[in-house]
Amino acid sequence: MSRQALPDQPAKQLLHLVIGGELTDLSGTEFKDLDKVEMVGVYPNYATAYVAWKAKAQQTVDNAHMRYFIVHLHRLLDPDHPAANKG
Repeated sequence: MSRQALPDQPAKQLLHLVIGGELTDLSGTEFKDLDKVEMVGVYPNYATAYVAWKAKAQQTVDNAHMRYFIVHLHRLLDPDHPAANKG
């Protein structure tokens, strides 16, 4: 029998970090200047992290070397947990 969250219970917190900055090369993920990497924020789930990521990405659309990323912190904090491989 599978367990489902009750409607009145909050969803499990799956932390996500949104960061961004200018890359040295568009084909990689190396930042040009680590002192200028922007920590946008930490979010309780992928959906809210995605909203923040999209907003920042749209603000910097004129600079082709600017990239923002969503880091799945919950996967790093608890890599053996089944939820680590989701969202």
